[in-house]
This record gives sequence, structure tokens and C-alpha cells, in this order.
Amino acid sequence: MKERLNPLSNTTIFAPLDRTWKLPPLILHPFSDAAGPNKLVESTRASMMLQGFLPNNEFTADELDRKLLDGRYCEIRMLYYVGKDLTRWIEQCMDVVNRDPFLQEEGVKEQSFASLLIEDPPEEVREKLRKWQVADYRSIFSRAMGLNMVFADAPGRLALADAFIRHYYRYADHMYACYQSQQTGRQIRSTSFPFDLYASGEYSRMLEREWQDPIDAT
Repeated sequence: MKERLNPLSNTTIFAPLDRTWKLPPLILHPFSDAAGPNKLVESTRASMMLQGFLPNNEFTADELDRKLLDGRYCEIRMLYYVGKDLTRWIEQCMDVVNRDPFLQEEGVKEQSFASLLIEDPPEEVREKLRKWQVADYRSIFSRAMGLNMVFADAPGRLALADAFIRHYYRYADHMYACYQSQQTGRQIRSTSFPFDLYASGEYSRMLEREWQDPIDAT
């Protein structure tokens, strides 16, 4: 095992040269809400009108604020469901750790995999996210996990204060930071811990092809 120093954070990075641990695939499920895209567009337009970037000749300030909040709440729900997939994946990664005394001894924790996903995913994963037009995946994934550290179920609209909904992204950033500070896990790199990324439908089709191939061969 070789250790090297990260000049940015002055923390030790776990960098074994002779072993690779293939992690389970990260599978993201789509969150379908027929009204979601329209609410997000209306929320963006409302925000720009409130800030004076777009003309407003038809809505009151209260109406615009309501559109803004509706869109932000839709974002919260979407991020919450993304976070469920991420936390499920981290649990699966911890199964790998729990079966390997070496990784346990080295202190690989849940936070290690969260950092891996956000700070150093494999290039193939980054490329797929780019194809999906997910530009700021770091913020999306960290906020999604932050929300899942607080809510056991997707919160209902009336369960959330307007002040929280309006600035949820700031709260979610702090929630993720709090989660990361709970345990000091060994930092790991995708060169030693590669994994794949699939949309749920894509992964299901891949499994179907694998199941059919033995039958076709006979």
C-alpha cells in the first residue's frame, strides 16, 4: 500500500497500487411528476421577474412568490428521490467493506464513498452525466444526500416552512457537510474503486439481454 498527501486538503489519500475493488453500479431511477417540468420553468421565470430581469405585467408579488416556492418544492422532491438512490448505493458499497477486513482496518466509511462520488467519480461516469446534461452533479448529489440525512420520507409541502423551501439548497449544503463531519473516513480514489452508472431502464434492459443470451445460445 502506498500513501500520498493531497496538497489541497493535507489529508492522507488511500492509494493501494496492487488492488482494485469493483463497486456495485450506481442506478438512478427517474422521478416522474407530470407537473414538475412546468413548475420548474414557472419558478425560474417567477424568480427572474421578482429580481427585475423579466418584465411582469400579469402577476402580483405574492403570486410570483408562490410560483417560486412551488418550483423549489418540486426540486426538493426530485433531489430527495435522487438521494435515496445514492444512499442505497453507499449501503451496497459498505457491504463490500464489511466483507473485506483490509478495507475495514483502513477506515473506509460511508463518507469515503460519498466523497468518491462527488469529488472523484470515474471518467466514464462523468462522461455519462455530461451526456445526460447533468452539469453540476456535485451540487445535485451532495444536496440530495443532505436531504436524505434529515427526511425519512419525501416531505409533504405543508410540513416545510416557506423559509426553508425558499433557501433549501443552503440548508442541504450544510446537511451534507454535517453528514461528512460525523465520521472521518479514509479518502479513496476511483482508480482503485471503479464503478458504473446506469439509468434504471438502461440497467433493466442490460439484465434482460444477459438473461436471454444463454437461451439464444442453445
